[in-house]
Amino acid sequence: MAEAAPALRKPVFTKVNELRPGTNGHSLNVKVVSTKMVMPKGGGGRPSGPQARQMRIAECLVGDETGIIIFTARNDQVDLMKEGSVVTLRNAKIDMYKGSMRLAVDRWGRVEVAEEPTDITVKDDNNLSLIEYELVTVET
Repeated sequence: MAEAAPALRKPVFTKVNELRPGTNGHSLNVKVVSTKMVMPKGGGGRPSGPQARQMRIAECLVGDETGIIIFTARNDQVDLMKEGSVVTLRNAKIDMYKGSMRLAVDRWGRVEVAEEPTDITVKDDNNLSLIEYELVTVET
């Protein structure tokens, strides 16, 4: 009883202005506007030893024609985030940091240079990372 493997679904690409707090599974094509290293190799006050991982973290401003958001690149992702390049983020999620949204791709997602060269004109006056959100509990 060999079952046929389910057909792979084509990814549905999201625009930056459609991102909301607490969501995940986003696929986006974005252009890298700027990159800033936050934690270089060796990662400050970490314990040294065989289990200590070399961690590199960069905050990258990425966007498309609808807006921009900060993307937190980790380790090998940092090398792909060159200013001016267009990258495809697969299975990206929204992390909250100090009340604002950050885009991230964990081990279940992928960051890759865009397959087809696309020229994206970034709308830089709509920065979603500057919007501060507050968690409100609603009583029912």
